[in-house]
Amino acid sequence: MRSGRGKAWVLWSMVIVVVVTLALPTLVIIGASFTSGDIIRFPPEGLSLRWYRALWDLGGFRAALGRTAYVSVLCTALAIPVGTLAALALARRRMRFARTIQVYLLLPFTIPLVVSGISMMMLFGEARVLGQLWPVGVALCLINLPFMIWAVSSAVNALDPELENAAMNCGAPPVTVFLTVTLPAVMPGVITGALLMFILAFNEFLVSLFLTDSRTVTLPVQIYNSIRNVITPDLAAVSVVYIVVALAAIWVLDRLVGLEIFLKSK
Repeated sequence: MRSGRGKAWVLWSMVIVVVVTLALPTLVIIGASFTSGDIIRFPPEGLSLRWYRALWDLGGFRAALGRTAYVSVLCTALAIPVGTLAALALARRRMRFARTIQVYLLLPFTIPLVVSGISMMMLFGEARVLGQLWPVGVALCLINLPFMIWAVSSAVNALDPELENAAMNCGAPPVTVFLTVTLPAVMPGVITGALLMFILAFNEFLVSLFLTDSRTVTLPVQIYNSIRNVITPDLAAVSVVYIVVALAAIWVLDRLVGLEIFLKSK
């Protein structure tokens, strides 16, 4: 009995330490964003929404936020059809170079992002589109596409092929089978992958740094440019915006898919 209680005490102690360690930076930055002082510190010098008002009054912040949202939506819109069809092909079709393709999809994780950023900059520079905003969304889709494919693949692997065979035996053409059986069945994976792609694109800094200029700067790059001069509480307020976006994504994921299904996916 004592041994069991001792193990439980140690386990819960480790869980509490991990939770506090992970949550403490977030709590500190949220508290610092409500300071009424002129410098960022914790505990804050009084409570105020001063820096949130100042942040919204900055036209550069609103413009950068809009560009970041545009890039994230474009990245997600490209990833949904490409990643879904690629996952279905890799999981269901017998291809001669399937293993090679799977290894190739790991390249974004083995190649440093700085190398990817430089290569994308050279590619779009040769195409004479560098400095426009849409290449940033395309580049972020390319480097993060494996997340979309893996999310959909987990749903495809859980799909019983007999459901599709039954639909085809009833006379349904392949397109109808895909739209009425396959796609609804793998939709949790599609939604999960889409939300991951949006969040990753919303947060991406290094590749965006190589592909943007002063006219197309995204929010992560603007934050970087700001902290090179001085760190003020409005940067803490920007960080809270990222936290809110992440919480919103988790809420949408829970409502549409369920966190239990997401956590159980492999």
